[in-house]
Amino acid sequence: MDYDVVIAGAGPVGLLLACELRLAGVSVLMFEKLADPNLPIKAGAIGGRVLNIPTIEIFYRRGLLPALKNAALWWTDASGDGEGLKAATRGVAPSLDPAASKAAGIPSNLAGHFGIMLDANAVNYSDPEFSGRGPAAAGGVISQQSLEDLLSERALHLQVEIRRGTGLTDFSADAGGVTVSAGETAVRSGWLVGCDGGRSTVRKLAGFEFPGTDPEISGYSAMVEIADPQKLSFGWKRTARGTYVNGPMAGRILTVEFDGRPEDRDAPITLEELQTSLRKVSGTDVTLTAVHAATRWTDNARQASTYRLGRVLLAGDAAHVHAPIGGQGLNLGIGDAINLGWKLAATVKGWAHETLLDTYTTERHPIGAWALKWTGALVALMGPGRRDLALTSVITDLGVSNGPTYLAKRISGVWQRYDLPGDHPLTGQSAPDLEFEDGRRLGGYCHDGRALLFNFGDDARICTLGARWHDRLNVITTRLKGTSDLTVLFVRPDDFVAWAADGRPDLDSAASALSTWLGNGD
Repeated sequence: MDYDVVIAGAGPVGLLLACELRLAGVSVLMFEKLADPNLPIKAGAIGGRVLNIPTIEIFYRRGLLPALKNAALWWTDASGDGEGLKAATRGVAPSLDPAASKAAGIPSNLAGHFGIMLDANAVNYSDPEFSGRGPAAAGGVISQQSLEDLLSERALHLQVEIRRGTGLTDFSADAGGVTVSAGETAVRSGWLVGCDGGRSTVRKLAGFEFPGTDPEISGYSAMVEIADPQKLSFGWKRTARGTYVNGPMAGRILTVEFDGRPEDRDAPITLEELQTSLRKVSGTDVTLTAVHAATRWTDNARQASTYRLGRVLLAGDAAHVHAPIGGQGLNLGIGDAINLGWKLAATVKGWAHETLLDTYTTERHPIGAWALKWTGALVALMGPGRRDLALTSVITDLGVSNGPTYLAKRISGVWQRYDLPGDHPLTGQSAPDLEFEDGRRLGGYCHDGRALLFNFGDDARICTLGARWHDRLNVITTRLKGTSDLTVLFVRPDDFVAWAADGRPDLDSAASALSTWLGNGD
């Protein structure tokens, strides 16, 4: 093999996946068709990408949180209490004009939106799903370019080979590997991962089923200069002709028209086209004087039936597409990458069970399906008279729970967990950022991307057991700060809890969990 893994697409999802593979010692080659990563501006990237708590956790646990904060357009750290979480989970930059926000009916503590603006003061931040997030209980917005720059720098540091201006054009897969063609270049690899966006060449060539719904709306996101901004309401505004958004930063606009898909989604976007759309949905004669960046989007919603066909896999938008409303797309793809990275590396290294790679689809597909439902409901809420089964499903959930808290948990991503074997309440959830008596936190042990086995009870049997997987597992004997019944915690390389015990642990149960996720030990 020339490389263990070839990745098509060097956006945030592909870059993070490549970094995770390199942490495990897997050789990676990336093909990216764009010579300049600044172009074209991607849907949803205008005005910045909102990062949810699971995404921030990933960067924190890989030691990248300081760099992420420095690159962000804005950032708010939580203090760990309810007030801090209110600030950290709000979805609008602190620099917004308070008077404009008040006039538009936007809460001073905005925790996001679901067609309506969600007031953080109405959210119960003492809900258990918000707890244990440590420094990752924060909020921030980052430009896609800054995020790609950060991850590109890390990828190069980890010796990922990136060939820009060279896109994948073809491939052939067999039982032993994949031969990948990019123009006149051909390489042989063990695996191929398509991270090449919603119109993925890899997905199409491999023959993945991609069921879903066709677009019904036309949307624009843009950064513009407005001659008479006072003619537009600030924030979200629904009208009889559609929806528009003005803000949160000056010059950022979004329009949605509900009378069909665009005739040519790839055509260059002109100032006149944007102005016509904005005037139509706002019912004003507002005048645009310049367009700095613009993208066209729809509510096309599709998801691959499986994320793996043989030696070919999909991640990010290549596996699922939906309207960019609500800021779920990037976060969803980052979650794909962190879940797939260690599993694919384990398969390359030869110590994984044959079924381990199949758990990638099993665990990530339901979260992708939820994102399609969520964004579909958002789109349905934006247009007058629209009805959608996804909307019915979400509103039904609201009827049996605290509405604002439910929405805040969904928007922030803290609800996400996997259905893993075991009956301990921590099993299947993102590992809590536990504090230890020596002053360290759990997140500080996650930088190298290895699995972790915490021995809180100073049980020599746990150390002996963990030694069987010494080449892929770090065993840490330490003491928890405060009072807890937790004695053992097994954390997968993607930092989800795979097994835990209170009191004296059952070694057979622990060994079974370690074997399930780390293969046969020595």
